[in-house]
Formats: sequence, structure tokens, C-alpha cells
Amino acid sequence: MTEIGKMLVVVGLLVAAVGALIWAGIGRWIGRLPGDIHLHRGNFSFYFPLATSILLSLLLTLILWLFRKS
Repeated sequence: MTEIGKMLVVVGLLVAAVGALIWAGIGRWIGRLPGDIHLHRGNFSFYFPLATSILLSLLLTLILWLFRKS
């Protein structure tokens, strides 16, 4: 049960850190990276955050890899 408690504390701290970064305005570039696809055609608008998805995937993979090492 102590492992679950430790993991919940770490996840909570990560969520708080991400929230603080977004609140500070650092998260403005998320979703506007070069490589994100945004198309406008008349009444139609399509947005696919390809580069943002890849970046978030890499960050989550690194974080989860670090958790498995400890």
C-alpha cells in the first residue's frame, strides 16, 4: 500500500507543477509548435497537434521510464 501512496504523491506533485507552469504562461506554446497541422477552408477548420503529441509522448515516456528505474 505504501507504493500506491508514493505514486499518488508524485503524480499529484507533477499535476501541480504542470498547473503552475500553465498558470505562469509557459504553456502558451503548447499546441502551436512547428509541425502542428492547422487548415482553414471556408467554413471548415481542421487542427491536428502532431508535433505537440510527439513531444508529450516523449516526455511521458521519459517520466515513466524514470519511475520504472526507481
